[in-house]
Amino acid sequence: MIFWFSGTGNSLYIAKSIAEQNDLKLVSIASAENSGAEFFEYDLEDGEIIGFAFPVYAWAPPKMVLDFIHRLKLKNYNNNYTFCVATCAGNVGNTVKVMEKALNTANINLSAGFSVIMPNNYIVMGDVDSKDREEKKLAEAENITKKISELVFAKKPGMYNVIKGPLPGLFTGLVTPMFNKYALKTDSFYANDKCNGCGICEKVCTCKSIKVDKRPKWGKDCTQCLACIHFCPTKAIQFGKGTEKKGRYTNPNIDVSEMSKM
Repeated sequence: MIFWFSGTGNSLYIAKSIAEQNDLKLVSIASAENSGAEFFEYDLEDGEIIGFAFPVYAWAPPKMVLDFIHRLKLKNYNNNYTFCVATCAGNVGNTVKVMEKALNTANINLSAGFSVIMPNNYIVMGDVDSKDREEKKLAEAENITKKISELVFAKKPGMYNVIKGPLPGLFTGLVTPMFNKYALKTDSFYANDKCNGCGICEKVCTCKSIKVDKRPKWGKDCTQCLACIHFCPTKAIQFGKGTEKKGRYTNPNIDVSEMSKM
């Protein structure tokens, strides 16, 4: 069973690839979080592998992922092999350490951690990669994911390909709390005159915070996944004044219908 969270499809693509090669079920974290359930209970088969796939936000797992874990209950858990895969544009800081700590609070032991470099999508700061760099990252990610699948199948413990980067304690310890306190807001989102009211932004919103009535309106909840910006077919959705001239990116192996199931 792989629990996944994804904004532009990168982490879902990784989760799907590993799940297909290891005959594992996929469970959307966003769907669970939006269900209104007090706790999230799942029945495990004997020896069933448990995985978590998610993007790195400010050198840590997304807040929604951690909130999900804090309310997660796994029936028939008996120290099952548990791994996490963090997708990122560069380095992950102490993301895996944060996951390990969160899982421990749910009485789950993390057996292995992985990271996979994927095309950049956080255009609030920076821009998307060039097409050449995007294709190179995706090709390398496919090879790395195959290796991860083999390690998962063999239930190999340890940390693999986890690039922490410089000063991981500083970035994860200081930047992450600031990001979760100040960045998870919807005030700066808006749709310009290119909006055609198609409703895709509402379908892919991981918080189900967007409602479209001719144009989208944002509620208060946000993960900063930027799915609404990147999946907008007319490039109408913006964040402040800094995204209009920047590129857009969604994983080419994932379509809107898959993201809409969240």
